[in-house]
Amino acid sequence: MAASSALRLILGSSSASRRQILAEMGYQFKLLSADIDEKEIRKEKPEELVVALAHAKADAILDKMRNNGMMKEIVDSQETTLLITADQVVVHDGVIREKPTTPEEARKFIQGYSQSHAATIGSVLVTNVKTGTRREGWDKSEVYFHKIPNEVVESLIEEGNVFYVAGGLLVEHPLTSPLVEAIVGTIDSVMGLPKALTEQLIKDSLQEP
Repeated sequence: MAASSALRLILGSSSASRRQILAEMGYQFKLLSADIDEKEIRKEKPEELVVALAHAKADAILDKMRNNGMMKEIVDSQETTLLITADQVVVHDGVIREKPTTPEEARKFIQGYSQSHAATIGSVLVTNVKTGTRREGWDKSEVYFHKIPNEVVESLIEEGNVFYVAGGLLVEHPLTSPLVEAIVGTIDSVMGLPKALTEQLIKDSLQEP
């Protein structure tokens, strides 16, 4: 579904992979980031955590828009403006993993996936900026790995992108993609923005009375 002229989208994320996926879906969009402390929000269940974080990101971005004048412009406009926020965690051996904060943590995470598997739990929240109505959902995929050589682990840590993704999990990276044995689910879900769920939530938001 391509972007309608009466629809404006804002992607509330600094994630390069989410930008890539939303662009692949045929949408044009503006970017805003939430800049929240994700560690302040804690839930026991990964599904509840990622949904709560998506709501917190939306709240922070809506506050920004009220302060910088964007909100007034949207309210006065005839267009529908939708804000998309999302969050993701990795679950490995029953433990929730967020972005690694140190090389040691990243090394532990990535080495743990070797000849093992991990699940990604990702949320999507679509907020109608003018009405405040929100539509939410979450998606799960699993990734199974062959043996991950130590030199690959060290190269990923040295490069640094693993520190910006949940669980340090980069299945699409040229070093790791050949080591993926199987994905149960979709690659876009593993990368942080499940296309089918996002499309459905946008559609649902546009069908509001």
